[in-house]
Amino acid sequence: MRLLCVYAASLAASVTAAAAAALDVDLPVSAMSDEVESDFTAVYYDAVRPLLVGNDGGASSGGFRLFDLDSETTLTETNHETPGRTKLVTTVYDIGGKDLIVTIAQPDSYFRLYDASTVEQIGEPIARTLGDWSALCAWKSQSSGEQYLYLFGKSQAVHFLLRGSNSSYELVEIQTFNTTVEASSCAVSLSAQSVYFATGDNPAIYEFAAAETTTVPQIRVLGEADDDITGLATYIGSNSDYLLVAQESVVAVYDTSFTLLGSMAITGDDSIEVKGLNVYQEATQKYPSGALTYATKSDSGKGFAVSSLEAAFQELGLDANIAYDPRKKSTGSSASICSECSLNGFCQTNSGVGIGTSCLCFAGFTGEDCSAFTCRNDCSAHGQCIGANLCECDEGWGGLYCAFKVVQPVAETDANGGDGDDPAIWISPTDRSESRIITTTKSEDGAGFGVFDLNGKLLQTIAAGEPNNVDVIYNFPAGNRTVDLIYAACRTDNTLCLFEMTANGTLQAIAGGTQLTKDDYEVYGSCVYRSRISGKQYLFVNAKTAEYLQYELSWADGALQTTLVRNFTGGSGGQVEGCVSDEANGWIILGEEPHALWRYGAEPDDDASQGFIIGEVGDGKMYADVEGVTLVEGPSADKGFIIVSQQGVSAYNVYRRAAPHEYVETFTIYENAAKGIDGVTNTDGITAVGAALGDAFPGGLIVTHDDANQLPEGGTSDKASFKLVSLIDVLGDELMGEVDKNWDPRAS
Repeated sequence: MRLLCVYAASLAASVTAAAAAALDVDLPVSAMSDEVESDFTAVYYDAVRPLLVGNDGGASSGGFRLFDLDSETTLTETNHETPGRTKLVTTVYDIGGKDLIVTIAQPDSYFRLYDASTVEQIGEPIARTLGDWSALCAWKSQSSGEQYLYLFGKSQAVHFLLRGSNSSYELVEIQTFNTTVEASSCAVSLSAQSVYFATGDNPAIYEFAAAETTTVPQIRVLGEADDDITGLATYIGSNSDYLLVAQESVVAVYDTSFTLLGSMAITGDDSIEVKGLNVYQEATQKYPSGALTYATKSDSGKGFAVSSLEAAFQELGLDANIAYDPRKKSTGSSASICSECSLNGFCQTNSGVGIGTSCLCFAGFTGEDCSAFTCRNDCSAHGQCIGANLCECDEGWGGLYCAFKVVQPVAETDANGGDGDDPAIWISPTDRSESRIITTTKSEDGAGFGVFDLNGKLLQTIAAGEPNNVDVIYNFPAGNRTVDLIYAACRTDNTLCLFEMTANGTLQAIAGGTQLTKDDYEVYGSCVYRSRISGKQYLFVNAKTAEYLQYELSWADGALQTTLVRNFTGGSGGQVEGCVSDEANGWIILGEEPHALWRYGAEPDDDASQGFIIGEVGDGKMYADVEGVTLVEGPSADKGFIIVSQQGVSAYNVYRRAAPHEYVETFTIYENAAKGIDGVTNTDGITAVGAALGDAFPGGLIVTHDDANQLPEGGTSDKASFKLVSLIDVLGDELMGEVDKNWDPRAS
């Protein structure tokens, strides 16, 4: 044991010494794009016109953009394709005789292939893959020449085979496996035959073997960088590759054994942060030793940038491999996929006499020769299996393997603001048909609240500092008045924002409407709670770090005032946002985006050291991200329902209010073509009431955020909308019997 400890200490000392000896050099920005909602870059190798390929995450401009890599100080845009808000893009070469740009659009979760030389879409979208995907990288096997993709999301990855001929392509799932963390970047080393990935909130780099197999890969930690990782790329060497690791404005260079070789500090723009790295290695007119491409965020905005590698590589003593050719044919002769396995699995040639070839079937294929197909969960008994994990759903069912009940919106709000997030419903004290929908806009464009009637007509906007989640307080004693309040956490200045809602449904300022939080705290989600024990009103606010603050709200000296009464960690420490209180039971119910829906006691003296899990990602019912959460009141504390949105699959789970919170159903919202209303994608906040709201919604109302406001005439609006769904369409007549249709929030 002592020898092991001495060896470990010696190894740590040598690594520290190597890190200390590594040089730090500047890497100036050579060219930048104009403003783009940027996340990832890819490159396209072309001797005449080398290109930077960047995603576009904008609502109306979403898709990808191409830029002339050899542009001067401002990158010249050559193409802009708009299939919908897109985060991920990559390039592959010589597949079915074509070079391809590969993207997956967030609104519909379909992969799209484009001919890289003409930028024309090839065929129809393929391989719909529901999920909240965060990294995409390509690997071409050096032994077989087959092309593979790795798609990463919430604690999982999907391994695909991309193949085609005669302009016909298919993307075949090899397997899906768990990764324990959400990857925000990935890269592949040819020399190490390894896939690397990292998450944006810690310095660890994970590694597993790039292999042609259906065996679940063994994932290990390769090492840790000096800071949280914002991007990964590999530089393909003549003999061994380099691993490039971005950490905000610094890109560290490691060899494949994770020895630090040096660091490059991005210079030329104030407060720059980089992510979505890629490398163009061939010599170009402007970059004789190749270039580094990346997405940027700085004081001048978001976009893409390029840096020459020539001087930095020389200063660091790194070998430039400008002879790298991504189209180089495989020198191997191993055929990993063969006709004996119906081209639907990997072939294994056994050495035993008379054994022959055995097959490792791809996901959804089965049988000795992989000629038969199956579907996960047998299409949930709501559809027919028509291909490998491909279901044709019965009417009224959709989503993942036909497991989700399909409902349609009956109305939508007028387009308003930029990036919307969360809604609330205010019930009028005089006429319920005059109730209001309040929504938040958390982007600079239109930051504040929108007020709508029950037809979705915009009645009022009021500015606020990028509010995120919104909630309603009824009958709050403000001196000699009793008022209704609207509450949200405002991210511009990290304050608690409160406005008065007048009896006629108009928002107005109120004294003390801006309340400070504690120092160095960045607000995110929020909700309200009134104690049935003490009668006191409380405000909850959370940070992405999962720290919850609970404030008592009071009225003194003619203004609102807050007092911090409790702080605690919600969930297991992952990012949190949405929450709702159950006042009758004394609970706060909160969503931990990557992990679970939790329940805690809402009283200031309740023990918050351990929560109760209502639903957990991976339990077969719940999917990440766990976002908005709302409560539908019943006639008693043990009746009613909890509804929670799941962004990655654009769906909602319904649970019973009463412990242990039995799962009821999952629903998703498809388009209402007859009314020209699009379906809901990448959903975020949600609110619902079971109370009858006049003739428009006698069976209650659900209002939910829609990420991509797709227009009937085609295209996507750059303004947000929220969809209105009748609650009875979701719950049906029988379950509506457990809802209080006469619920009065002011009588509670």
